[in-house]
Amino acid sequence: MKKLKSLLRGALTGLILAIALVAWSLLPWPALLGLAVAFALWMLLTRSGRQAASVAGVGISTLSQRLGSSSVVVIGIAGVVAVLVAMLSMAEGYQETLRRTGSDDSVMVLRGASAAEVMSTLDLASINVIEQAPGIARGADGRPLASPETVVAANLPIKGGAPDEDGSVQLRGVGDRAWQVRPQVKIVQGRRFETGKREVVVGSGAQRQFAGLEVGKQIRLGNERWTVVGVFKSGDAMDSEVWADAQMVAATYGRGASRNSVVAKLSDAKQFKAFKAALAGDPRLQVDTTTTAEYFAKQSEAMTKVIRIIGIVVGSIMAIGAVFGALNTMFATVATRAREIATLRAIGFRGVPVVVAVMLETMLLALLGGLIGGALAWLVFNGYTASTIAGGVGQLTFDFRVTGALLWSGLKWALAIGFVGGLFPALRAATLPVTTALRAL
Repeated sequence: MKKLKSLLRGALTGLILAIALVAWSLLPWPALLGLAVAFALWMLLTRSGRQAASVAGVGISTLSQRLGSSSVVVIGIAGVVAVLVAMLSMAEGYQETLRRTGSDDSVMVLRGASAAEVMSTLDLASINVIEQAPGIARGADGRPLASPETVVAANLPIKGGAPDEDGSVQLRGVGDRAWQVRPQVKIVQGRRFETGKREVVVGSGAQRQFAGLEVGKQIRLGNERWTVVGVFKSGDAMDSEVWADAQMVAATYGRGASRNSVVAKLSDAKQFKAFKAALAGDPRLQVDTTTTAEYFAKQSEAMTKVIRIIGIVVGSIMAIGAVFGALNTMFATVATRAREIATLRAIGFRGVPVVVAVMLETMLLALLGGLIGGALAWLVFNGYTASTIAGGVGQLTFDFRVTGALLWSGLKWALAIGFVGGLFPALRAATLPVTTALRAL
């Protein structure tokens, strides 16, 4: 029977925690601020509120005498918040890196029904038709700013890894128009590759991730040796790539005259609909057209969702542990203060002030844990560089982003844990018969 009660209590605790987390996460900060103001007014203007403040003040003043048990709550909740914010900051950084890569005034054209560049193939005839479509901006020489590009997965040794440990890098074969289509890509060391030569320029992110990408060194791509002649920086997903002449990449990997995609710069973002309609209406083409902003946003959706789900699952498991830690601590606190609480109730204090006082003490500890956990996540993980597979090919290097919104979410989780962890002890303190409590001590 006791085991059954324990199981039921655990299930009820988990259910209440889930409800509390969902409720807190759905409430916007103005609503929470309004609740806080209403609660403060209740404590200031009502007799029950002032009683609750008095009881809470006594409990909070004795926290220094209970550092060991109180630290269990604080450290447990800090760990939950730190892990949760760290995981979500990973998803935020990944998504932001891909989001910055595109723009509304540049487009990507792929073969119809292709989910990513690496899955697409465009023949030379289709490329020529696409380049002449209306809406594409023109360079100073009058040629369209369209860049037919080849994308392949190449293997390079991981920096700091085992001698035989390779990672996948995205090798992009481009022409001279790629630099005008993507003006954010700037050479920061060395020079651009020359047409017709096996030379590469590497992104700053790829250089941090892989060994042997210093200017002047040679690397093996396919069955050929290539010379690193420059390093570029773009501040987006391109930083994780290696660029080379499209014709040389196609020859090395047996791609012939075909390309994976055409990336073009529009004369104006408003031209996108007309450009897309022109390609859709051409019977010679079977292509999908999106802005680069939309393309890279879609590429980030699946991975971002997976990372967030993992973060929430791990955080929820840890949160349950933190709740039981808070329950044990607060039950012990209530037991220690049973005579005091019973005396207060005997002289006229009602049950509500007692419940609120115990809840306030727990929520204060939870708030402290949330602040510590958020601070740790920001200090350790904000700007931390990581990499993962993106777009079906190559490793994407990105920085964790601990934003204010994530810290706020972590704080709401902390308060929800504190709410659930203090609820049952508070109800026990308020419902314990006065005579029983006085006789027990």
